[in-house]
Amino acid sequence: MEFGLFVQGYVGKRAETDPLAEHKALMEETEYVIQADKSGFKYAWASEHHFLEEYSHLSANDVFLGYLAHATERIHLGSGIFNPLAQVNHPVKVAEKVAMLDHLSEGRHEFGSGRGAGSHEILGFIPGVTDMNFTKEVWEETIAEFPRMWLQEEYQGFQGKHWSLPPRKILPKPYGKSHPAMWYAAGSPPSYAMAAKKGLGVLGFSVQKVSDMEWVLEQYKGAIGDAEPVGDYVNDNVMVTSTAICAPTHAEAVRIAAQGGLHYLQSLVFRYHDTFPRPEGFPVWPETLPEFNEEIIELLIAEELLICGDPDEVLAQCRRWERAGADQLSFGLPTGVSKADTLQTIRLVGEHVIPRIDTDPVHRTTRFRQAA
Repeated sequence: MEFGLFVQGYVGKRAETDPLAEHKALMEETEYVIQADKSGFKYAWASEHHFLEEYSHLSANDVFLGYLAHATERIHLGSGIFNPLAQVNHPVKVAEKVAMLDHLSEGRHEFGSGRGAGSHEILGFIPGVTDMNFTKEVWEETIAEFPRMWLQEEYQGFQGKHWSLPPRKILPKPYGKSHPAMWYAAGSPPSYAMAAKKGLGVLGFSVQKVSDMEWVLEQYKGAIGDAEPVGDYVNDNVMVTSTAICAPTHAEAVRIAAQGGLHYLQSLVFRYHDTFPRPEGFPVWPETLPEFNEEIIELLIAEELLICGDPDEVLAQCRRWERAGADQLSFGLPTGVSKADTLQTIRLVGEHVIPRIDTDPVHRTTRFRQAA
């Protein structure tokens, strides 16, 4: 199992007291990715969100990743996601950004796509749409065009329902062989199976606990063997996310977690991701979950909803995800945690966890791309 980091420019309540909160959040997250690169993490994923007050200010993630392409050496830099809906970003411009990042990173870019966070975000670009399935239709007609734009010397053009383009040379072409690995941000069981049939890796941002892996693997791994890839190769990959805090002692890790504002972050998730299944009894915004005390943190650890503890405990918790079948475990970092404590988590995981689980020096997606 490989390891990644997930960042999204989360500002939270800091803006109420600090006029530079937005700037600090963005710059701190570049430091987290740079440290993750030094600590042996193989992937960093940067979100693309729009209009999501407090929750995510990382709207121009292509710019963010371009900076990191120069500031890092080994870590793969992924769009988590680029939104390829023509009403949000013209598909040709998305193809150009992917290829450009592939060059700037010298083959370290990962192309994750998806349909946006939910109605608040999407309806800002597509007003009047009442059925979010509309976005699926647009994405479906677009996704297979990217490899053609990258691999055809002159793109033969496209005439679709939602966008069109005459024959043109799409430049630049990707760096080196083939094209960056393609991923899809999947939320529901049918979307995992759909991604597998298209040969796409899945970004499992909606996987909450280890036991969820059973249905994920049933849907994805059961279909990937019969994939008809839209790209040059099958990216057989399931990435899942979990919040992680690692400290020298269990008590310190729990204390940090209890002060990390996790309740507020979770409340914002379901405020904006209204396509995610809402847990029974979950408060409706503007109501939020109550603050998490140390007793609740211990319960979250026991229920495998949070990676938290000393290095040996975090290693054991990560092994549970590995045994369950995850190909990649990406850490979302609690945003109420101090910069020093966050960097400590990244360093400790790099020193004590990653070397004992991920022993392959080559990225899984690199192997797929080289074999295309």
